[in-house]
Amino acid sequence: MSEKQAHLNGAYYGPSIPPKSQAYHRPGRGSDPLGCCCSCIFGLIFKLIMTAVVMVGLAVLIFWLIVRPNRIKFHVTDAHLTQFNFSNDNTLHYNLALNVTIRNPNKKIGVYYDRIEARAIYEDQRFSTFTSTTPFYQGHKKTNVVNPVFQGQQVIPDTKALSKYNEQKSSGGVYEIDVKLYLRVRFKFGLIKTGKFKPRIKCGLKVPLTQNGTSSGGTFETTKCDVDYFKSI
Repeated sequence: MSEKQAHLNGAYYGPSIPPKSQAYHRPGRGSDPLGCCCSCIFGLIFKLIMTAVVMVGLAVLIFWLIVRPNRIKFHVTDAHLTQFNFSNDNTLHYNLALNVTIRNPNKKIGVYYDRIEARAIYEDQRFSTFTSTTPFYQGHKKTNVVNPVFQGQQVIPDTKALSKYNEQKSSGGVYEIDVKLYLRVRFKFGLIKTGKFKPRIKCGLKVPLTQNGTSSGGTFETTKCDVDYFKSI
């Protein structure tokens, strides 16, 4: 009886709990270490590119605020057309002299003109070319004058040019001639010189024919030219 009572008074904790087994997790696709590394590299490259873009933008902004660059200005201030006529074989005989003023309005930028080529065009037909290979330097807020001269003869087979010539001859003798300037220039800021730029300038002229000192259609008016640093004209 005493043995039975002793057994009943003992502490009972129930059945023993088995130890937890370690679960096995199969690595998924998102945990690929190589993909994670590539993402980090691409992110770093993107940040570097954006930083470089911002730095270049700030440098350009600071340069513009300090220098305040302005476009070079071109005007044809005078034009003398003493011969402009077609012969029977569609040959154009011409004699045209121009005064072209070049104004540098910048206070801190100088310009080196290494080459100037001027082309005379009538109804999309080029009939003469003038080239100046004498380089010169244009200082701050300076004005220079270039005097291209076109003289000679040129066969123009396009009948459209002849028709336009007859029309303008009968309407007063004022001829619409385009002059295009092709430049090779360098800019100077302090001790810094840039590489070569090739701006192009277009001057749409209305030039009266002058014979024996008398103009057939009034006087020539100063013409402002269009300047394009990036596009061909």
